[in-house]
Parts: sequence; C-alpha cells; structure tokens
Amino acid sequence: MDITTTIDGTRARISPRGVIDYDTLPPLRAATAALPAGVTDLLWDMGEATFMDVAGLHLLFDPAPPGGPLRTTTVCGLGPQPLRLLSLAAGLDPALDAARLASGAPQGAHGGTRRP
Repeated sequence: MDITTTIDGTRARISPRGVIDYDTLPPLRAATAALPAGVTDLLWDMGEATFMDVAGLHLLFDPAPPGGPLRTTTVCGLGPQPLRLLSLAAGLDPALDAARLASGAPQGAHGGTRRP
C-alpha cells in the first residue's frame, strides 16, 4: 500500500494505491490523523485503489476520533468493485447513508461530511 497525501491550505487529498483491507486500514487512518487541524476538506482519491473490502467502509463511514476536527469528506475515482461494495452496504444498512457520500460532490466524485 502506497499512500500519497497532498495538502493545499485547508484541503487535503489522500490517494491510496493498492488494496484497502484491514491490514492497510491502520496506515490509512494514520494518514488522516497526521493531517493538520486546519484541514477542513478531505478528498479520498480512490482512483488507484484496486480492491476495497469492508475496511474501506469503515474508513469512509466511521466517525472521526473524539476531539478530532470536523471535516467535509469526499471520495473520487471509485472503481466498479469499491462502488459496488458501497451500493451493497447501503442496501443492507440504511444507516450507512451512501447518498450522503454522493450528494454535492464534484462530477466524478462522491462526497459527504464526517462528524465526530
């Protein structure tokens, strides 16, 4: 798993390359935790994520740690398999608001807000 983080003012882009699973979840969470407190917009660029299991759902839907900053979280570049997983999860659990990830995002992206 390679992870690239780019910060531009209050915006950050995290681009994982490879498989997103429980083995790669800790470094992905660490990348988020390492962001400066002033980052208010987080974009997960999943264009190079070749596979995502339920760990990816935790990455996108779990609340921020207590005391962590509020961030608007958007997702772009979801391939067919991660997108299918997201759709299946939303169909099984209406509490996973997948529409939230899709609302208001730029074309080709899926976005939403994560709160602590």
